[in-house]
Amino acid sequence: MIVLGVILIVIGIIASIPVLYSIGIALVIIGVVLAVLGRAGTKVGGRSHWF
Repeated sequence: MIVLGVILIVIGIIASIPVLYSIGIALVIIGVVLAVLGRAGTKVGGRSHWF
C-alpha cells in the first residue's frame, strides 16, 4: 500500500493530476499506520497474521 501510494504521488506530480497526488498521500498514510500497528503486535482488521 505504501509503494502504491508513492507511485501515485510520483505519477500525480509528473502528470499534474492533483487527484492522484491526494490519493497517493492517503494511501501512504494508511499504509504507515497499518504497518506500525502490525509491528506493535496489534490485530488489524481482526487478523493477527498476514499470510
